[in-house]
Amino acid sequence: MNNNIPIKTPEEIEIIREGGAVLKEVLIKMGEMVRPGISTYELDQEAERIIRSHEGCTPGFKGYRGFPGTLCISINDEVVHGIPRKNRILNNGDIVGVDCGVLYKEFYTDACRTFMVGDVHPNVQHFVETTKKALEEAIKWVKPGNYIGDISAVIQKILTGQGYSPVVECTGHGVGRNLHEPPEILNVGEKGTGPEIKPGMVLAIEPIANMDESEVATAEDGWTVITADGSLSAHFEHTVVVTEDGCEVVV
Repeated sequence: MNNNIPIKTPEEIEIIREGGAVLKEVLIKMGEMVRPGISTYELDQEAERIIRSHEGCTPGFKGYRGFPGTLCISINDEVVHGIPRKNRILNNGDIVGVDCGVLYKEFYTDACRTFMVGDVHPNVQHFVETTKKALEEAIKWVKPGNYIGDISAVIQKILTGQGYSPVVECTGHGVGRNLHEPPEILNVGEKGTGPEIKPGMVLAIEPIANMDESEVATAEDGWTVITADGSLSAHFEHTVVVTEDGCEVVV
C-alpha cells in the first residue's frame, strides 16, 4: 500500500529542483551568517529577501497555519518551530536548527540544517554530527523496492546507538503541492514496514534527535516545541526525489 502517495511527473520534479536551488542558496547563506551576537530576526529577514529575489518564489512557511516567520529557528533545547525574534540572540556554544521552505510554481521544498555557533563543546559536536549522519545513512535506503520503515529504522539505529533519543512526535513527510503530504516518515521504525518506495516520490526526510530524553512539550508561544528535560535537540532535513535506482538530493 502507498496510502495515496503522490508520484510527481518529470516536469513537476524539475520545478521542485528549481525551488530547491533557491532553498539551498538560503541555507548556505544562513551558515555564513550564523555567529555569536546575531539575532534570529536578522537571519529570518535575509532568508526572506533571498527567496523573494527569485521570480515566482515565496517563503513556504510564512503564514502556513499562521506561522509568522520565513524560518523556523530552534536554539539549543528548542526542537522545532522556533519563532524568529529581534531579542533572540545567538551565543557562543549554541546550536541552532534553521528550517526553511520555498514555494515555487505551486510546489514546496523543505530542508533544515543545525549549525554550531562559535566554540561548541566536543560532546555537543558529536551529537550534532551523529544526527547529520543519521540523515546521510537514511538517504542510502531511499530506492525503489525499499520501504518507508527502512528509512525510519536506520535513523533510530544510528541515534540510539550513540545514546541519543529520536523525537517521535516530529516526523518526515512527503512534499509537493502541499508542504506535508503522505507518507509520514517516523524517526523510529522497523525495516520492511510501511509503504513501498517508488520512483517519482518526493520525500522530506528529517531526523530530529534529543541529546537525552525523547519527551517534548510546547512552549508558551504555542509554536515552539522544546525538550521536556531541557536537553539539547538537533535537526537535519533533505528533500529528495526517488529515481529509478536510488534518489536525488534536491536540497
